[in-house]
Amino acid sequence: MEAAFHISLPCISVKETKNFYHEIIGAPLGRAADGWVDVNLFGNQITFIRAKKFNFINPNYVFEGKILPSFHFGVIVNEEVWKDVYNSLKKEKIGLVDKTIFLKEKSGEHKSFFVKDPNDYMLEFKCFKNPKNMFKS
Repeated sequence: MEAAFHISLPCISVKETKNFYHEIIGAPLGRAADGWVDVNLFGNQITFIRAKKFNFINPNYVFEGKILPSFHFGVIVNEEVWKDVYNSLKKEKIGLVDKTIFLKEKSGEHKSFFVKDPNDYMLEFKCFKNPKNMFKS
């Protein structure tokens, strides 16, 4: 089954959120009002709604020796887009969790990096060596 996803998340600043996703990552913006904005993240709709300070307990987990955030969301893109976004974020000197290859030499091999958005959400970008193996280990 293939379908775009929609997620709605609280944000601290609609302006900073728009800047991060549109100006830095290059995601088109959709509908918006004073207190919210839709972001088109590679064909998926994220609605950010201005809210008071929120708090998530973000325990981490270990995968292949790397400590990763258990609460995160992300997109799977092709290698060219993955490199473009990574280089754009690197140029902006935004704190990245450096790129890593997971499941090396296995069917689910993929490159990944994380970045924290202005709302403290961890956003992951993945690029599979073979996109047909996205659900294989």
